[in-house]
Amino acid sequence: MSQAVRCLILLVVVALLFVTELIPLAITAMGGAIACGILGFIPAKAVFAGLSNSTVVLFAGMFVVGAAMFYTGLAQKVGNTVVKLSGTGENSLMFGIMLVGAALSSVLSNTGTAACLLPVVLGICAAAKIPASRQLMPLAFACGLGGVITMVGTPPNIIANGALQAAGIKDTFGFFEYAWIGIPLTIAGIFYMMFVGKHLLPKVALDADQEIEQEVEANEASVAKQWISGIILLAVVIVMAVGDSIGLKGIVTLEMSAIVGAMVCVLSGCLTEKQAYASIDWVTIFLFAGMMPVSTAMDKTGAGKLIAGWTVGLMGGSPSPMIVTAILFILSCGLTQFMSNTASAALLCPIGVAIAKQLGASPKAVLMAIAVAASCAFASPVGTPPNTLVLGPGGYKFMDYVKAGTGLCVVSFIVSLIIIPIVWPFFPGK
Repeated sequence: MSQAVRCLILLVVVALLFVTELIPLAITAMGGAIACGILGFIPAKAVFAGLSNSTVVLFAGMFVVGAAMFYTGLAQKVGNTVVKLSGTGENSLMFGIMLVGAALSSVLSNTGTAACLLPVVLGICAAAKIPASRQLMPLAFACGLGGVITMVGTPPNIIANGALQAAGIKDTFGFFEYAWIGIPLTIAGIFYMMFVGKHLLPKVALDADQEIEQEVEANEASVAKQWISGIILLAVVIVMAVGDSIGLKGIVTLEMSAIVGAMVCVLSGCLTEKQAYASIDWVTIFLFAGMMPVSTAMDKTGAGKLIAGWTVGLMGGSPSPMIVTAILFILSCGLTQFMSNTASAALLCPIGVAIAKQLGASPKAVLMAIAVAASCAFASPVGTPPNTLVLGPGGYKFMDYVKAGTGLCVVSFIVSLIIIPIVWPFFPGK
């Protein structure tokens, strides 16, 4: 049995464990990395190389910077103001909730954004005498859509960029380049939920004692710290977005910007050192770090090329890049309903690069489709933390997500297949 086949078998085992979650995701990822070393797919010293990857540092830094906004109360204040200004009508309220959820999620944690807006939305729904079930699922969906807008909005975006770097492609995605697809997706998603999705949402009347009352530590935080946390986030985003154009290329990296921002957050008292450590999502960190060696093993053993060859063969030998992109979108979107979006992207991005190379096409379009699809976890309550977060407070059932979310997945698929080839041509220069 060849090393490529053995690596594929390992990949199938890892994928099954991701989907079933028989053991924690982080343990599955790190176990996969260790197995790659034991089986000789990669050198033993490379098993934990993912932990030293600069992307891990970027994740950690942005978790802390985002958490500072929640601990100071700035995120809650922004959300409260925008939602209140939108009025109490069901459509206007949905528009306001989804708009602020998407905006905050573009630069902050999707989970954190949903968590901080959850009590706000519950309170507004109670005041407007609108069932919370009519607004909480749109909030969760908006947090997923908004994350697509920037590189740091959601892990799959960073993973797609890392896959380009790993493949030796210098023309990687820019910080705001994702906005070309993220903004149209968000707009389409908001209008879908306002005019179609809302008719598929349940009307669940919750008792007062069923509603979640979440105490926010930020109640005692000073206004000065809110300003400081906001300025820090703004500075980090500006440096990340325009650093290269103002002469900082090669001097200040994305990772350095994030970590400096995180340090200033702690030093300025926006959050304590203990809170900073607690705000880091270690599952995401170890999941990413564990899958990096697995991706390397796929490349070194030829497993990625083997999958690419099989896929291309099943598609007729020489499929159009559009068909490849569509199929990988559907596969990524399907997987992300039941497993981590980070894991979905980490599994499929190396395969996408291999297939694109075999077709002689630019991998950017394929990777963008995989990354976007990995964030379209709308048809399941377990696809993404925001969906899970609103499950209880909204009184939702599994099929409620299937009914309202499947249509949004289809809308995202259509918008992606229209926008992606225009912005990222399959054969640039031809």
